[in-house]
Amino acid sequence: MKEILAIIKPFKVDEVKDALTDMNIKGMTISEVMGFGRQKGHKEIYRGAEYQTDFVPKVEIKIAVNDEQVESVVNTIIDNAKTGKIGDGKIFIRPVEDVIRIRTSETGVEAL
Repeated sequence: MKEILAIIKPFKVDEVKDALTDMNIKGMTISEVMGFGRQKGHKEIYRGAEYQTDFVPKVEIKIAVNDEQVESVVNTIIDNAKTGKIGDGKIFIRPVEDVIRIRTSETGVEAL
């Protein structure tokens, strides 16, 4: 099993969520986060004054999948989150040692 953590632009969340749901992904966790990468934030103008924003709003999506689904899930996220512009985000893939469904005590892939 793997955990896929994707950090994407907020306006792409619905597209990515709908595409993953269409793939029969049963669950995901979505959080609003702030951060920066190579772009180091951005400049904005408010009432005629320019100011630097160090952190950019992003959305973090966490999904646990079995090993066979990783490539297709990653490709779906890329296809639906990509704008081709700086700040499109990152995807991290981490191993998951085990998972337990609290309600039924099921473990492993059955708990996903």
